[in-house]
Amino acid sequence: MPATPRRFTDEILSDEMAALLRTKTPAERFAVVDQLWMFFRTAIRANLARQNPGWTAEELDHATARRMSRAAF
Repeated sequence: MPATPRRFTDEILSDEMAALLRTKTPAERFAVVDQLWMFFRTAIRANLARQNPGWTAEELDHATARRMSRAAF
């Protein structure tokens, strides 16, 4: 019987990735998360800048923070 493919959610991690992360120290795992956070922040800000060429840096920063916090503020 073939395995049921996993659907992506933020709660599922592949067995391979989980095994890899277990080999990392807490500091190394934090560094990975930090790098991903910065990558996504940069990508979101660049996308917002393309969509809103007239916005100031402050407006872009605010909109980026809002998007990344799921509009929590």
